[in-house]
Amino acid sequence: MTDQDAIARNLAAVKARIAAACTRAGRDPAGVTLVAVSKTHPAEAVLAALAAGQSVFGENRVQEAMGKFPTLRAANPALRLHLIGALQTNKAREAVRVADVIESLDRPKLAAALAEAMRKEDRTPELLIQVNTGDEPQKAGIPRADADAFLRACKEEHGLAVSGLMCIPPLEADPRPHFAWLAALAAKHGLRTLSMGMSGDYEIAIAEGATHVRIGTAIFGSRPYPA
Repeated sequence: MTDQDAIARNLAAVKARIAAACTRAGRDPAGVTLVAVSKTHPAEAVLAALAAGQSVFGENRVQEAMGKFPTLRAANPALRLHLIGALQTNKAREAVRVADVIESLDRPKLAAALAEAMRKEDRTPELLIQVNTGDEPQKAGIPRADADAFLRACKEEHGLAVSGLMCIPPLEADPRPHFAWLAALAAKHGLRTLSMGMSGDYEIAIAEGATHVRIGTAIFGSRPYPA
Protein backbone atom coordinates (compact mmCIF):
# COMPACT_ATOMS: atom_id res chain seq x y z
CA MET A 1 0.00 0.00 0.00
CA THR A 2 1.30 3.44 -0.93
CA ASP A 3 2.00 5.71 2.04
CA GLN A 4 1.04 9.08 0.61
CA ASP A 5 2.04 11.00 3.72
CA ALA A 6 5.50 9.40 3.77
CA ILE A 7 6.09 10.28 0.12
CA ALA A 8 5.07 13.89 0.77
CA ARG A 9 7.39 14.09 3.81
CA ASN A 10 10.25 12.52 1.88
CA LEU A 11 9.80 14.92 -1.02
CA ALA A 12 9.84 17.91 1.31
CA ALA A 13 13.01 16.64 3.00
CA VAL A 14 14.80 16.02 -0.31
CA LYS A 15 13.81 19.45 -1.64
CA ALA A 16 15.07 21.07 1.56
CA ARG A 17 18.42 19.28 1.19
CA ILE A 18 18.65 20.34 -2.47
CA ALA A 19 18.01 23.96 -1.45
CA ALA A 20 20.64 23.75 1.29
CA ALA A 21 23.18 22.21 -1.10
CA CYS A 22 22.51 25.00 -3.58
CA THR A 23 23.02 27.61 -0.86
CA ARG A 24 26.37 26.07 0.09
CA ALA A 25 27.40 26.06 -3.57
CA GLY A 26 26.24 29.64 -4.16
CA ARG A 27 23.60 28.47 -6.62
CA ASP A 28 19.94 29.29 -7.13
CA PRO A 29 17.82 26.26 -6.13
CA ALA A 30 15.60 27.00 -9.13
CA GLY A 31 18.52 25.86 -11.29
CA VAL A 32 18.30 22.27 -10.05
CA THR A 33 15.45 20.00 -11.19
CA LEU A 34 14.48 17.05 -9.04
CA VAL A 35 13.73 13.93 -11.10
CA ALA A 36 11.71 11.58 -8.86
CA VAL A 37 12.68 8.08 -9.97
CA SER A 38 9.52 5.99 -9.76
CA LYS A 39 10.80 2.79 -11.40
CA THR A 40 9.14 -0.37 -10.03
CA HIS A 41 6.77 1.75 -7.92
CA PRO A 42 3.04 1.75 -8.78
CA ALA A 43 1.11 4.57 -10.37
CA GLU A 44 -0.36 5.29 -6.93
CA ALA A 45 3.09 6.34 -5.72
CA VAL A 46 3.43 8.74 -8.65
CA LEU A 47 -0.02 10.14 -7.87
CA ALA A 48 1.05 10.72 -4.26
CA ALA A 49 4.13 12.61 -5.45
CA LEU A 50 2.04 14.63 -7.91
CA ALA A 51 -0.33 15.56 -5.07
CA ALA A 52 2.70 16.78 -3.11
CA GLY A 53 3.76 19.08 -5.95
CA GLN A 54 6.29 16.92 -7.84
CA SER A 55 5.94 16.99 -11.63
CA VAL A 56 9.16 15.48 -13.04
CA PHE A 57 9.63 11.70 -12.91
CA GLY A 58 12.13 9.12 -14.11
CA GLU A 59 11.66 5.57 -15.33
CA ASN A 60 14.19 2.95 -16.38
CA ARG A 61 12.12 0.72 -18.64
CA VAL A 62 10.09 1.83 -21.63
CA GLN A 63 7.41 -0.80 -21.10
CA GLU A 64 6.87 0.19 -17.49
CA ALA A 65 6.68 3.85 -18.48
CA MET A 66 4.16 3.07 -21.23
CA GLY A 67 2.03 1.20 -18.72
CA LYS A 68 1.97 3.98 -16.13
CA PHE A 69 2.38 7.40 -17.65
CA PRO A 70 -0.01 7.98 -20.58
CA THR A 71 -3.00 7.91 -18.21
CA LEU A 72 -1.17 9.95 -15.57
CA ARG A 73 -0.15 12.54 -18.16
CA ALA A 74 -3.70 12.87 -19.48
CA ALA A 75 -4.83 13.93 -16.00
CA ASN A 76 -1.67 15.94 -15.24
CA PRO A 77 -0.56 17.88 -18.34
CA ALA A 78 2.42 19.45 -16.52
CA LEU A 79 3.97 16.04 -15.87
CA ARG A 80 7.37 15.43 -17.48
CA LEU A 81 8.91 12.00 -17.91
CA HIS A 82 12.61 11.19 -18.17
CA LEU A 83 13.77 7.78 -19.41
CA ILE A 84 17.00 7.07 -17.57
CA GLY A 85 17.70 3.37 -18.16
CA ALA A 86 19.65 1.63 -20.90
CA LEU A 87 17.59 1.81 -24.07
CA GLN A 88 17.36 -0.90 -26.72
CA THR A 89 17.23 0.29 -30.30
CA ASN A 90 13.99 -1.64 -30.93
CA LYS A 91 12.35 0.44 -28.18
CA ALA A 92 13.40 3.79 -29.66
CA ARG A 93 10.03 4.62 -31.19
CA GLU A 94 8.13 3.84 -27.98
CA ALA A 95 10.67 5.87 -26.03
CA VAL A 96 10.18 8.87 -28.30
CA ARG A 97 6.42 8.46 -27.98
CA VAL A 98 6.31 8.43 -24.15
CA ALA A 99 9.30 10.45 -22.92
CA ASP A 100 9.95 14.16 -22.65
CA VAL A 101 13.66 13.55 -22.00
CA ILE A 102 15.79 10.52 -22.94
CA GLU A 103 18.92 10.47 -20.79
CA SER A 104 20.57 7.28 -22.05
CA LEU A 105 21.77 8.01 -25.60
CA ASP A 106 25.07 6.14 -25.65
CA ARG A 107 25.94 4.64 -29.05
CA PRO A 108 25.73 5.39 -32.78
CA LYS A 109 23.13 2.70 -33.52
CA LEU A 110 20.80 4.17 -30.91
CA ALA A 111 21.38 7.69 -32.24
CA ALA A 112 20.27 6.54 -35.69
CA ALA A 113 17.23 4.74 -34.26
CA LEU A 114 16.15 7.78 -32.24
CA ALA A 115 16.59 10.12 -35.22
CA GLU A 116 14.36 7.86 -37.33
CA ALA A 117 11.81 7.49 -34.52
CA MET A 118 11.57 11.25 -34.03
CA ARG A 119 10.90 11.72 -37.73
CA LYS A 120 8.17 9.08 -37.73
CA GLU A 121 6.53 10.27 -34.51
CA ASP A 122 6.99 13.99 -35.24
CA ARG A 123 8.09 14.39 -31.63
CA THR A 124 11.43 15.62 -30.32
CA PRO A 125 12.17 14.71 -26.71
CA GLU A 126 15.28 16.26 -25.23
CA LEU A 127 18.33 14.03 -25.53
CA LEU A 128 21.16 13.55 -23.05
CA ILE A 129 24.25 11.51 -23.79
CA GLN A 130 25.13 9.04 -21.07
CA VAL A 131 28.87 8.87 -20.50
CA ASN A 132 30.43 5.88 -18.76
CA THR A 133 32.80 8.05 -16.74
CA GLY A 134 34.28 5.05 -14.96
CA ASP A 135 34.72 3.07 -18.20
CA GLU A 136 33.02 0.14 -16.46
CA PRO A 137 32.50 -2.78 -18.88
CA GLN A 138 29.19 -3.82 -17.28
CA LYS A 139 27.65 -0.35 -17.43
CA ALA A 140 25.89 1.51 -20.23
CA GLY A 141 27.28 4.78 -21.54
CA ILE A 142 29.68 5.97 -24.21
CA PRO A 143 33.30 5.52 -23.08
CA ARG A 144 35.12 8.66 -21.97
CA ALA A 145 37.55 8.53 -24.85
CA ASP A 146 34.74 8.41 -27.41
CA ALA A 147 32.50 11.10 -25.92
CA ASP A 148 33.78 14.06 -27.95
CA ALA A 149 33.51 12.26 -31.28
CA PHE A 150 30.09 10.87 -30.40
CA LEU A 151 28.76 14.32 -29.51
CA ARG A 152 29.88 15.62 -32.90
CA ALA A 153 28.44 12.60 -34.73
CA CYS A 154 25.05 12.97 -33.08
CA LYS A 155 24.79 16.47 -34.49
CA GLU A 156 26.59 16.15 -37.82
CA GLU A 157 25.61 12.63 -38.90
CA HIS A 158 22.23 12.14 -37.24
CA GLY A 159 20.94 15.70 -36.92
CA LEU A 160 20.22 15.29 -33.22
CA ALA A 161 20.04 18.31 -30.94
CA VAL A 162 21.72 16.96 -27.80
CA SER A 163 20.96 19.19 -24.83
CA GLY A 164 23.20 17.69 -22.16
CA LEU A 165 25.04 14.84 -20.48
CA MET A 166 24.31 12.18 -17.87
CA CYS A 167 26.53 9.89 -15.82
CA ILE A 168 26.42 7.28 -13.06
CA PRO A 169 29.82 7.12 -11.30
CA PRO A 170 31.22 3.80 -10.11
CA LEU A 171 29.46 2.70 -6.93
CA GLU A 172 32.49 2.63 -4.63
CA ALA A 173 34.34 5.59 -6.16
CA ASP A 174 34.48 9.20 -5.03
CA PRO A 175 31.87 10.71 -7.37
CA ARG A 176 33.30 14.22 -7.33
CA PRO A 177 35.98 13.74 -10.04
CA HIS A 178 33.39 12.06 -12.28
CA PHE A 179 30.94 14.93 -11.85
CA ALA A 180 33.66 17.52 -12.42
CA TRP A 181 34.83 15.75 -15.59
CA LEU A 182 31.29 15.61 -16.97
CA ALA A 183 30.71 19.29 -16.16
CA ALA A 184 33.90 20.22 -18.00
CA LEU A 185 32.83 18.21 -21.06
CA ALA A 186 29.42 19.90 -21.05
CA ALA A 187 31.03 23.33 -20.84
CA LYS A 188 33.39 22.48 -23.69
CA HIS A 189 30.44 21.68 -25.95
CA GLY A 190 28.12 24.41 -24.71
CA LEU A 191 25.59 21.97 -23.26
CA ARG A 192 23.26 23.34 -20.61
CA THR A 193 21.95 20.15 -18.94
CA LEU A 194 23.89 17.97 -16.49
CA SER A 195 22.00 15.01 -15.05
CA MET A 196 24.17 13.65 -12.28
CA GLY A 197 23.66 12.68 -8.68
CA MET A 198 21.35 10.14 -7.05
CA SER A 199 20.08 9.49 -3.52
CA GLY A 200 23.56 8.92 -2.09
CA ASP A 201 25.54 11.70 -3.77
CA TYR A 202 23.24 14.40 -5.11
CA GLU A 203 24.57 17.10 -2.82
CA ILE A 204 28.07 16.55 -4.21
CA ALA A 205 26.63 16.64 -7.73
CA ILE A 206 24.96 19.99 -7.04
CA ALA A 207 28.29 21.38 -5.83
CA GLU A 208 29.81 20.29 -9.16
CA GLY A 209 27.09 21.89 -11.30
CA ALA A 210 24.27 19.36 -11.69
CA THR A 211 21.11 20.78 -13.23
CA HIS A 212 19.12 17.57 -12.67
CA VAL A 213 19.38 15.06 -9.81
CA ARG A 214 17.74 11.63 -10.03
CA ILE A 215 16.37 10.49 -6.68
CA GLY A 216 14.22 7.44 -6.06
CA THR A 217 14.75 5.59 -2.80
CA ALA A 218 14.91 8.74 -0.67
CA ILE A 219 11.44 9.67 -1.97
CA PHE A 220 9.58 6.43 -2.60
CA GLY A 221 11.41 4.05 -0.26
CA SER A 222 12.99 0.74 -1.18
CA ARG A 223 11.89 -0.68 -4.50
CA PRO A 224 9.30 -3.46 -4.52
CA TYR A 225 11.11 -5.87 -6.80
CA PRO A 226 9.02 -8.84 -7.97
CA ALA A 227 9.73 -12.21 -6.42
